Amino acid sequence: MIKTKELIKIFRTDEVETTALNRVNLEVKHGEFVAIMGPSGCGKSTLLNILGLLDNPSGGEFYFNDEEVSRYKERQRTNMRKNNIGFVFQSFNLIDELSVYENVELPLLYLKISASERKKKVEKVLERMKIAHRRKHFPQQLSGGQQQRVAIARAVVTRPKLILADEPTGNLDSANGEEVMNLLTQLNNDGTTIIMVTHSAADAEKAHRIIQLFDGHIVTENKRR
Repeated sequence: MIKTKELIKIFRTDEVETTALNRVNLEVKHGEFVAIMGPSGCGKSTLLNILGLLDNPSGGEFYFNDEEVSRYKERQRTNMRKNNIGFVFQSFNLIDELSVYENVELPLLYLKISASERKKKVEKVLERMKIAHRRKHFPQQLSGGQQQRVAIARAVVTRPKLILADEPTGNLDSANGEEVMNLLTQLNNDGTTIIMVTHSAADAEKAHRIIQLFDGHIVTENKRR
């Protein structure tokens, strides 16, 4: 599903050139759950941004479903992202002015899905995430765990092929964090491919593989299950 060859990302300013990713070779098969770990500044989030088509690499190749996408223009990246990828962030990234229902519905509006079909999809995913009773509430009226469940609902409502999660339990206590990881594991068991950046060894244990990044390189790769 995902494959990179000699992937490079360089950030340049007038005075400084920083190599964030240095010849990264990665392959993620459909239905895998992969955890990416490493110290701050090692390139984890940069890699996730490229895999999520939020940024282009400076060099190398990136294949998504056997299609080479590393040189896509912004409109091409946006279209593929909307139709194939869901995102879950540490900071939830919910829109305060929108209700739970409206936050989850938003990706479907971008895809121009009919109102009746949107309602079916939103209600179904809210029930699955056990947050339907809060559908009319706003993010500031929810606990951190509830906000992250809304964020996951929004990520999966379009039934994406891939979920990218960046520190999904980073702002949660242990109980809520465990609940969020259980939800991600259930989604993976249903066939959704997940790539997760995390500092938590306990969260990483839920994955099939743990990849360690250091200074822009993959230094180790361990299979868990």
